[in-house]
Amino acid sequence: MRQFVVDQLRADDVERLREWLNKNHQCSSVEDLWWIEIPDEYLDAIQKSHKACQPYYFSINLRHDKILFELLIRTNNINRCSCIKYADRKQLDYILDKAEQILYETNTLV
Repeated sequence: MRQFVVDQLRADDVERLREWLNKNHQCSSVEDLWWIEIPDEYLDAIQKSHKACQPYYFSINLRHDKILFELLIRTNNINRCSCIKYADRKQLDYILDKAEQILYETNTLV
């Protein structure tokens, strides 16, 4: 799995991240896993045309000492489709910007 990882987090960093994510994003049925919706303007042509597969997400997985931002753009509606793929440049920029926002808003980068 391709992912952006921030490791060596302290326990209080992880707890602030967990609280912020629970407050601001959709939690999955798996503990410490959140789904972040990709706005329509970041979808590629195939994803925009696959109305039945929308919406699209990337996931954030919080571990005891790290946070992982997965780079796979997926949907909750179907498991296999040509629209489920790794982030393109525009989507990657969105994910990295979102990661930076989350880390700053939780004072994790201080």
